[in-house]
Amino acid sequence: MHDLIIRDGLLVDGSGAPPRHADLAVQGDRIAAIGHDLGPARRSIDAAGRLVLPGWVDIHTHYDGQAMWDGELAPSSWHGVTTAVFGNCGVGFAPVRPGSAPYLINLMEGVEDIPGTVLAQGLDFRWESFPDYLDALADTPRALDIGAQVPHAALRFYVMGERGADHLQRPDGDQIATMGRLLEQALVAGALGFSTSRTTKHRAADGRPTPSLSADEPELHGLALALRRAGRGVLQVNSDFGPGEFEILRDAAALAGRPLSVLLLQTDHEPELWRQTLAQIHAARRDGLAVTGQIGSRPIGLVMGLETSMHPFASRPSWRELADLAPTARVARLRTDAALRERLIHEPPALDSVVAQMIERALPKTFRLTEPVDYEPHPDDALVAQAARRGCHPLALALDWLLQDDGKGLLLYPFENYHAGNLDVVRQMLLDKATVCGLSDGGAHVGLICDASSPTTLLTHWARDRRRGPGLPLELLVRKQARDTALAYGLTDRGLLAPGLRADINVVDFERLNVRLPQVSYDLPAGGRRVLQRADGYDHTFVAGTETFCRGEPTGARPGRLLRGATAS
Repeated sequence: MHDLIIRDGLLVDGSGAPPRHADLAVQGDRIAAIGHDLGPARRSIDAAGRLVLPGWVDIHTHYDGQAMWDGELAPSSWHGVTTAVFGNCGVGFAPVRPGSAPYLINLMEGVEDIPGTVLAQGLDFRWESFPDYLDALADTPRALDIGAQVPHAALRFYVMGERGADHLQRPDGDQIATMGRLLEQALVAGALGFSTSRTTKHRAADGRPTPSLSADEPELHGLALALRRAGRGVLQVNSDFGPGEFEILRDAAALAGRPLSVLLLQTDHEPELWRQTLAQIHAARRDGLAVTGQIGSRPIGLVMGLETSMHPFASRPSWRELADLAPTARVARLRTDAALRERLIHEPPALDSVVAQMIERALPKTFRLTEPVDYEPHPDDALVAQAARRGCHPLALALDWLLQDDGKGLLLYPFENYHAGNLDVVRQMLLDKATVCGLSDGGAHVGLICDASSPTTLLTHWARDRRRGPGLPLELLVRKQARDTALAYGLTDRGLLAPGLRADINVVDFERLNVRLPQVSYDLPAGGRRVLQRADGYDHTFVAGTETFCRGEPTGARPGRLLRGATAS
């Protein structure tokens, strides 16, 4: 007798094959059989009219800290994610010497917008080495599987001390050898890879560039040799891809003999660079290298509200009168003080404000967020365009939108993957065989971005709702977010519904599948704030055969575990 049979669902198995009606049987933590007339079971689920899908494998999150205090790992677990990989972009919390944790917190706060107060209270730093960190992660029962990568910044700082935080400094031969030895040790202990950041966007909260920004070939080659010696792990990179950069990374991957995974997205200042990078990825693949581009399924968008980290008035001097008020008091003041509203709209921003410069660029591409949430809004609906039609100041309209819903109104600024005001570029990326889904950034940018919901909108937008161009086949999308992402990290036992593989399963009501409006919550350690987004339509989520969510609510089960290295089916 089987433990579970999911009957009469429309199976989209993750292989890319067309959907088919079938029953699926589970025994223990594995899929036992797929077909019809599979016999009796201790529990049966009627999945008629439902999709039966693999659990999502999200390879680009930043739960390095949150995983220590939160076994649920919201919001990713709310969106059918059953495996999450963190330690991306070269930032994380191990290895760490006693007394040096404040630097790693400062770096994570700046690069990934996770408040330092949250991390300082939420992390006890009872580890030093990366293997110790893995052991600490393994101690927490959780609702999904997790895997960690070794962050370059933490490794460099551990070996070089303060010199490691200075991008003008170079490690000597002994220090490179030590970094390599520690990396090899971490990979053997179960790290899924090594990550580095080579983008000027990444800065610590104190403004210093990320330590790995200008790591040169000797350092990268020393780390690549560690990957080769270990015979395992992925080299994950976030880069600006300036002249010669891809060649440096390609050489490192060739020396390592390991897969290379690079972030691939469109920026406004170089809107065609992604095509050049993708062509380089294909050239490397033709030469036998395992290289993939991690892509998003929608714009990378800043969520702006009166309670988020950034909004159009944050750099106005008059905002200081409101910044320390409770949200309800702030909204009341804005509603009753017409003179204050006028100052916020018309006064110049604070001098040399980076936020003010970004807002000036953002306003022509900023949209109001309403339900149903639209991640491909038309440029005619942007804030500046609407204000012009109404004959009012754009900031007056922005303030009016933000004050809606008792001051919970939100704006969306799609700042990457949206240069032309549509998602045609993202569609091209999704169709490419050299790309896998990534860029959700679950656990990061907590006061600004909520793209951890992207596995859900991957299906709703591209397979059901798109109106501004052609959509994409459901089976392609499921493969991109499940089997392809799993294989990118050597996780061969998941991402596919097949006998003998992990019973990580989503049963989805596709007609009801939907992302709700983001909301600001104050549920992090130290009362920290984050933007969260829930979903409708996930009827059941199973991790290793155990139901973790039922109709959007957690069951309390914690079957998730720490992954130690690649897995085999």
